[in-house]
Amino acid sequence: MSAPETASEATPTVVKLGGSCLDDLAGAWWDDLARHAEARPLILVHGWSKPLKRLSARYREPSAILRDRYGNQSRWTTPEVIEDIKAVSAELGETVLGRLEQRGITAERLLASDGLVSAGEGERWWWRDKQLVKLENLVGPITGVDPTALKNLQPGHACLITPLARNAAGQEVNTDADRAAAAIAGAAEATDLVLVTDVEHLLIDGEPVRRITARAAAEFRDKGATGGMRKKLRAAGEALEAGVARVVIGSAPVTDLLAARTGTVITRP
Repeated sequence: MSAPETASEATPTVVKLGGSCLDDLAGAWWDDLARHAEARPLILVHGWSKPLKRLSARYREPSAILRDRYGNQSRWTTPEVIEDIKAVSAELGETVLGRLEQRGITAERLLASDGLVSAGEGERWWWRDKQLVKLENLVGPITGVDPTALKNLQPGHACLITPLARNAAGQEVNTDADRAAAAIAGAAEATDLVLVTDVEHLLIDGEPVRRITARAAAEFRDKGATGGMRKKLRAAGEALEAGVARVVIGSAPVTDLLAARTGTVITRP
């Protein structure tokens, strides 16, 4: 009879892989991730920004991004865009799962819209040509995560999640990958959420920040952060509110980020 798992061995680590940095993660980075996965269940949530832009020039055009009446940005998502997201995600999934399996980690891919993540009604008013217009945009805020869809969480195994969602009308919708990772981390009772991106640290006034509280991070998010970092800080706050103990942002190997040797660690006040 095998020995029972300890609490730490049963607690998953959630890692969000930024779509902008996946191509730049070297073999040593994947070696490190596999070693971590040998000891802890691993949930990976991936982005798709760069693969989608490679797929078609239309995704590189400014018109592909909408801004709502509150100033929030979102990809203009139609049923055709959903299909393109699923196509590039399937190809990306084959690559990620293959890299892990080569290193002895079993892996599976899951569409979050297949019972894992539910979404609410999305914003309908968007700025177009300096006017607010009503647009059908298949995006929606995350309203719930059903962790029972994550059936095989155990050391030596990884689950790669494509962060689409399903709304109350049954439509498949786009969600923000960082915030999806935060919601999944909370529902899976993960202690750590790692947001892997293409920057080494959070920068405030040009200076790298090694450690910051959720309250201070939220203040900077609302007053100084821009673009992708603003979304990451919002996701970090949501993860901590959902029970995650700490969030780490950076570009280094996961074990270095978790050991706080680099990156930015965000904790509760």
